[in-house]
Amino acid sequence: MVFKIPVAQIYKQLIKQLTGFFFLSKEEKIILLEEFENIIQRCELCFSNAVNKNKYYWIENEKGSKETYFNPYHSGQYTIFLYYASNSISKRGEVLLADKLYYLNKIMNGCDLYHQINLPSIFFLDHPVGSVMGRAIYNDNFTFGQNCTVGNNKGIYPTIGKNVRMCANSSIIGNCHIGNNVVIGANSGVKDENVPSNSIVFGQSPTLIIKSRIK
Repeated sequence: MVFKIPVAQIYKQLIKQLTGFFFLSKEEKIILLEEFENIIQRCELCFSNAVNKNKYYWIENEKGSKETYFNPYHSGQYTIFLYYASNSISKRGEVLLADKLYYLNKIMNGCDLYHQINLPSIFFLDHPVGSVMGRAIYNDNFTFGQNCTVGNNKGIYPTIGKNVRMCANSSIIGNCHIGNNVVIGANSGVKDENVPSNSIVFGQSPTLIIKSRIK
C-alpha cells in the first residue's frame, strides 16, 4: 500500500489528534503503537478491494498499474481507519482507549461507528456524515452513504448479507434479514421485514416496494 505520508507520521498525527481532545497516558500510546501494524493491515485489506470502485483508493505506479492508496486527509478513508483502530483496541480489552478513538471519529467525521460493532473486513462508505451503524450482523462489501441508520427494535438487530448498499437517508431497523446483492434506495426504511437477495428496495415498511435487481 502506498501512503500519502509515512506510516510513522500517521501514528504521530493520531496521537496529536487524541491528545488535542483527551488525556492520553503513556501506556495508551504504547498500546496504540503495538496495535498500529494490525490496524494498517486491516485498512489495506479493505482499501485494496475499493481500488476498482473508487478513484481515491488507488494511485498509478511507474509501471502504469494501480496500487492501493491511503491518504489520511481523505475523510472517508480516515473514518474507516479510525473505526479499525477503535475496534482493534476494543478487542484487546482496552475499552477506555477504544472509547477515545470512537469519539474522535465522531468529532472529526460525524459518523457513529461504535468500537464494539463488528463491521466486516471489507466495507465501503461515501460521505458518511450523520450515519449510525448499530450492532447488526454485517457481511463483506457492505456500503453506506450519508444519514444511514442500522439499529434495533425491541433489542433485535438486522442481519445483512453480502454486497448490500444503503443509499442516502435509508435505514434498516429491527428483525430484518437482508439478502445478498441488495440496494436499499434513498430515503427508504426497512423495519422488521426480510428482503430477498438480488433486490432493490423503495419506500417505507410495511409498504415496501421490492423489485428484482439484475446483477
